[in-house]
Amino acid sequence: MDFLNLLVEFFTNYGYFAVFGVLILCGFGLPVPEDVSLVAGGVISALGNTNEHIMFAVGMAGVLIGDAVVFTAGLTFGEKILQNKFVARIVTPARYDMVQRQFEKYGKWVVFMARFMPGLRTPIFLTAGVSKRISFLRFFITDFLAAIISVPIWVYLGFYGASNFDQLKTWIKQGQITIFLIVVVVVIGFALKIYRSRRNA
Repeated sequence: MDFLNLLVEFFTNYGYFAVFGVLILCGFGLPVPEDVSLVAGGVISALGNTNEHIMFAVGMAGVLIGDAVVFTAGLTFGEKILQNKFVARIVTPARYDMVQRQFEKYGKWVVFMARFMPGLRTPIFLTAGVSKRISFLRFFITDFLAAIISVPIWVYLGFYGASNFDQLKTWIKQGQITIFLIVVVVVIGFALKIYRSRRNA
C-alpha cells in the first residue's frame, strides 16, 4: 500500500491536475490502482489542499474520459490496434476471446462489471470498442452508472478516513474485497437469470 503514501505526496504538490492525469493514465493501463488514486485524492482534500466535492467531480471526469478514450481507440482503429506492441501486452488473443465470450453472455453489463475489475478494465473497454459490441453512447452511460457508484466511495473514504491514515489502508483492502465479493454475487445472479430464461425458452 506504499502507493497511497506516494500518491498523497504527489497529489499534494500538484492538486487536481495530478489526480486527473493519473486517472487518465490508469484508463490506458498504467499499473497504479485507480481506487487508491481516488482515495489519495480524498486524503489531500481532508488535508485542506483541495475541495472534496470538486475532487469527486475531477475523479469522475478522469475515469470516464480515460475509459472513453480507450473505447474510442478500439472503435476507431479496430483490430489493427491489437497489433501494436504495447496494446498486445494488455490485450492478448486469449484475453480478447475471453472478453468476446463474456459479451455474448452478458452484453453491455460486461462494461458495468469491468469498472470493478482492476487489471481487466482496460482490456474489456478496448475489446468492446474493437468488436463494436456496444455503441459509444451506451458504453458511456453504462460506464457512468458504474463510476457513480465506485468513485464517490473511494474519494469520500479517503476524505473521512484521512484522520486515521494507518487504519485507512486497512479500510481500502476491506473495501476492495467487499466490492469484489459484490461483483461476484452479481455476476452469479446474472448467470443464473440467463440460464433460467434460456431453459424456459
